[in-house]
Amino acid sequence: MGKTVFVGLSGGVDSAVSAMLLKERGFNVVGVFIKIWQPEFLECTWSRDRVDAMRAAVAIGIPFREIDLSDDYKKDVVEKMVSAYASGITPNPDVLCNRHIKFGSFLKYAEKEGADFIATGHYARIVAGNRPAIGKSLELLRGSDKNKDQSYFLYTLEQADLARTLFPIGDMEKSEVRARARRARLPVAGKPDSQGLCFVGDVTMKEFLSRYMALKKGAVLDASGGVIGEHEGAQIYTIGQRHGFAITKPARGTAVYYVVGTDVKNNTISVSENINYAKRKQAILDSVHFIDSEQSFPFEAEAQTRYREIPVKSVVNKTGEKIIVSFAEAHIVSPGQSLVLYKGDKCLGGGVITK
Repeated sequence: MGKTVFVGLSGGVDSAVSAMLLKERGFNVVGVFIKIWQPEFLECTWSRDRVDAMRAAVAIGIPFREIDLSDDYKKDVVEKMVSAYASGITPNPDVLCNRHIKFGSFLKYAEKEGADFIATGHYARIVAGNRPAIGKSLELLRGSDKNKDQSYFLYTLEQADLARTLFPIGDMEKSEVRARARRARLPVAGKPDSQGLCFVGDVTMKEFLSRYMALKKGAVLDASGGVIGEHEGAQIYTIGQRHGFAITKPARGTAVYYVVGTDVKNNTISVSENINYAKRKQAILDSVHFIDSEQSFPFEAEAQTRYREIPVKSVVNKTGEKIIVSFAEAHIVSPGQSLVLYKGDKCLGGGVITK
């Protein structure tokens, strides 16, 4: 009898094809729709996604289940995200969702129900590495489709997580995934990819956060500290951002201004026409996790501070309890965001930028 795998069916094409491929490989596949939290004041797509997930399960010919993780999602993702914004940093909720929901509560549920593995539609790969001193370990690699690679959001995974996880489409191109879905006549074959966070819905982050914290208009400052405009609330701005505020002195014209600093206490943001003022030569990390715990310092790596950006060559060192990443070229870093380290396609781990 084949191994049992619980596949997180999101209602999209990636997870549906993942389930189909695993069934073709001889696994006992169970599709599981994960219900997450949504605020009462917004309409979310989860109910429609649930129907799409169920239709995909029927088309593939696998059992369908639903698990309600809305309480966990609200506590471990939404509340942490709101708290981070309130303190003046920009968090990464996708990282929180993967750590606490998909590879936290969902994995625990699957194991309790007797599953040997879980699987998701992430574009990432898991391979056996080789450490001669202590034997093999598992490595997390970028997805083969570099435009869809999602390893950036998975850097918090442990060896135990990797050992119980399958990424069936990690070595496929997105176009190939859709082609497989069309050939199999899956009902979600042409469904567009989801954009942003479901629980935020069709409103802006500003509108969403205004339900949970006081957002007040404040001063936009130039390099000398002079007031040159107005913003919508210092909590919602990210270093390097170039929109969402008004420059009135002088009239903006065609000039582009970048956020180079935020001050939540005084409700001000600082901007400059020079993007270099938003860049730093170093970043200090908190909540650091390395997929291979046997990590020695210093070491060279490529650092990625945003999803889909080009990584920059760096040197990683440890001073006391601090992990410091020094960039070969000055780089935009935004406190609260994740900095993920790579060597080629191999994801080494990462941490949260403190400054």
